[in-house]
Amino acid sequence: MRVKKIKVSAVSYLNTLPFIYGINNSEVMEEIDLSLDIPSDCAKKILSGEVDLGLVPIAILPQLKEYHIISDYCIGAEGKVDSVALYSDVPLNEIEYIYLDYQSRTSINLVQILAENHWKIAPNWIEATKGFENKISGKTAGVIIGDRTFNLSKKYQYKYDLSEEWMGFTGLPFVFACWVSNKELPQSFITNFNKALEKGVCNINKVVLRYNETDVSKIILENYLTKNISYTFDASKQKAVDKFLGFIKRKDS
Repeated sequence: MRVKKIKVSAVSYLNTLPFIYGINNSEVMEEIDLSLDIPSDCAKKILSGEVDLGLVPIAILPQLKEYHIISDYCIGAEGKVDSVALYSDVPLNEIEYIYLDYQSRTSINLVQILAENHWKIAPNWIEATKGFENKISGKTAGVIIGDRTFNLSKKYQYKYDLSEEWMGFTGLPFVFACWVSNKELPQSFITNFNKALEKGVCNINKVVLRYNETDVSKIILENYLTKNISYTFDASKQKAVDKFLGFIKRKDS
């Protein structure tokens, strides 16, 4: 009898490479059907039930009828993350419009929370579409996330790292995505899956060695994965998730 595989959606960004390495080099790969997606598509798949487990933006958790954070690992940061930022040619108090990156709901909520509660600004929000990065100029800023950010530091005058700003505001780390299931999964699978993730996180040097350079050098990638991304989902990160979701609840009420 053929065992039904667990459908899994993981983020296709560079920060997920350790997870993918661990999964691909573990027996758990035989138990899953894996797809790689941008964060917003991970969210859509877990919400629709197209997948059973996903590395999903934490902003969607309140929308799930049932959810279980099944892993001790996440995509988080303790301070500067470097790949989720507000880019602008003018300082915060002069910004009039902000494009919101279509690839992640969490980053959209985060910048709106920071604008209202931390920066005390009230810009006009624009839902972005592909190519919006080229429309950032003058008093129009934009939130850009993921691998596209690595070569943007010199393109715009100002860069406000959203995770760093969150820590300055709350004193807490930030969690961008967690491994979340929309149903109960077998404990044996959860144990094996976590071992696979651990294997990847503990072998970042091997991950970098296997990386085929594109727009990011191996030196930059290793620095990013070891110094900017914090993979352990601990008590302080759970507290950060609870605080963030509390802000979303108040914002949407």
